[in-house]
Amino acid sequence: MQKDISLIGIGQTKFGEWWGKSLFTLVEEAVDSAIQSAPCSALDIDFIIVANMLAESVNGQAHLGAVASSLLPHHPPALRVEAACASGSIAVHTACALLESGRAETVLVVGAEKMTDASGDEITTALMGAADSEKDAPCGLTFPGIFGLVARRYMHEYGLTREQLNLVSARHHCNALKNPFAQFRQEMTPEQIGASAIVADPLRLLDCSPVSDGAAACILSTKHRSPVRIAASQTSTDTLSITDRPVLTSFAATKDAVQRALDEADVSTSDIAHVELHDCFSIAAVIALEDLGFAEPGEGIRWYERNEAMSVNASGGLKACGHPVAATGIKQIIDVSKQLQASGKHFGLAHNFGGVGATCCVHILQHSPHAYA
Repeated sequence: MQKDISLIGIGQTKFGEWWGKSLFTLVEEAVDSAIQSAPCSALDIDFIIVANMLAESVNGQAHLGAVASSLLPHHPPALRVEAACASGSIAVHTACALLESGRAETVLVVGAEKMTDASGDEITTALMGAADSEKDAPCGLTFPGIFGLVARRYMHEYGLTREQLNLVSARHHCNALKNPFAQFRQEMTPEQIGASAIVADPLRLLDCSPVSDGAAACILSTKHRSPVRIAASQTSTDTLSITDRPVLTSFAATKDAVQRALDEADVSTSDIAHVELHDCFSIAAVIALEDLGFAEPGEGIRWYERNEAMSVNASGGLKACGHPVAATGIKQIIDVSKQLQASGKHFGLAHNFGGVGATCCVHILQHSPHAYA
């Protein structure tokens, strides 16, 4: 990073089905929580960046930057960013760019979605906006269908079994038991995962992240300090459609983003103690561990077969914590910061992508507990 960017405030709602709350209410709740946790007041915020993917199609609301700005007494300038399920982390990346440029000293970043008010068909159609409308959607593909193809190809190439894949969601549900913000705080056995209904063979219902409502917010600053800073913020982009990819079992954008993030932070994978990765589907978690450099190709499932020192999706991940799409990338950064402060370790990584890895953003956080004591 060109400047020392501290994470000085965090806040989020519980993820779930919030029938009695509007999109505005969720944003306000997360923003208020982040400001209350920060060592500065709302008036210190120079700029707001809002992450959202679905508000126009699901909530009939655009212009969300102005919505968030109206919550603060001085109405700071604000904008909205969208990068499908990577919207939250791209918003943080944009905030880092503003801070590094000197155009702002303290930036509020908030991501929110209100998804459960729409029907299943409406949400499925809206989410397919993250895929290719000419190459993917016309043939009837949905995201479970696309990742079902990915899973089947991975099984063919590496011999992954259905029983092994069950371990991923089971582990993430177990982790979510300790997370008060998680949508599903209930244990699931591997047998229950494997017995759930087929959605897109070989993927079953409990391989899939849910439709969720929720918001998450963080405050980044070059003026105010905290023990947690952004050590790296990198993004990468691949082709939108899987039909243009040379392989289905690895996502090039993840591999590119993480390598540049590790270089920027001047660390290696062995330095990373906590990872929050994008497990929109269980197979995505297995592939992400390989693409991020924590396992060799075909070996990602070993992290779920053994007890490893590095924690993976201790929050419950997208699968059990929930996935209000534009809030997820910010929530991951919040979770990594909490995990670092609880463990006393120095480095953690957040991995967030949109589409089928078409947009990927990797953040590395550094915890220096005595830096600003």
